[in-house]
Amino acid sequence: MNATPKRLTADFFRRDTLKVARELLGKTLVRAFNNGELRYYRITETEAYCGQEDLACHASKGRTKRTEIMFHPGGLVYVYLIYGQYWLLNFVTEDKDQASAVLIRGLEGFNGPGRLGRELQLDQTFYGEDLTHSPRLWLEDAPIPKQLQTTPRVGIDYAGEPWTSHPWRFCLINQ
Repeated sequence: MNATPKRLTADFFRRDTLKVARELLGKTLVRAFNNGELRYYRITETEAYCGQEDLACHASKGRTKRTEIMFHPGGLVYVYLIYGQYWLLNFVTEDKDQASAVLIRGLEGFNGPGRLGRELQLDQTFYGEDLTHSPRLWLEDAPIPKQLQTTPRVGIDYAGEPWTSHPWRFCLINQ
């Protein structure tokens, strides 16, 4: 039996966004910092953003400089700045031109996408990073947890119905 953790491949991300969002729960996010330190984090909360028709998804506004990476094949990092201080971490999903992504909302010990962005020391240089080859950020496989819950996404009232009610937020139970 091979005890070496397996890095997730592009194929993992190039699938239905809702499946990827659910199956990211429990996976290990690895961050290699500039000082050589490696830190390992368990993903505890995600949200799915499903293409241009999803009015809560940034891609619903069309192809822009900000959203361009979302139109690439899955397996890339989409980061963006909110409130001028928090870089939020997303993973592009599905095939080219599908413009979908999963927001990482929580890591074990770090709840909230802004807090985890600070912990991971994210910045604009992560935009477009390839998770399958990156030397500083990647995901390792782990069993899919059986204890999870789904809820509506957070902070998307601007999108209106039915987008605010879709249960596209996934959380581990008993973290």
